[in-house]
Amino acid sequence: MSAQNSAGIQTLLDAEREASKIVQKAREYRTKRVKAARDEARKEIEEYRARKEAEFKKFEAEHTQGNKAAEEEANKEAEARISEIRTAGKKNQDKVVQDLLKAVFEVKPVAPSRE
Repeated sequence: MSAQNSAGIQTLLDAEREASKIVQKAREYRTKRVKAARDEARKEIEEYRARKEAEFKKFEAEHTQGNKAAEEEANKEAEARISEIRTAGKKNQDKVVQDLLKAVFEVKPVAPSRE
């Protein structure tokens, strides 16, 4: 009977070792699947990010063109006004200088009035 018990115990130990190996393989498989799922999720996130970045750059390019055109138009208008002011200044420069000199050299005192 003791040989039979010993054989039974040996069979149980072998079964336990086999079950332990199966459990270990299942853990390894699960770990690999988790890593694979994580890598796949990262890849999807990067693809999504790249797609959205491209959409944003396209949107930005489309809307920046309008701003650049408006900015160029405003710069042209400003340059035209500055040119007009310079031309008017050069045209009336002599008269302005003469008026200033006249005001300085031809003093006309005025008595203060009581209010």
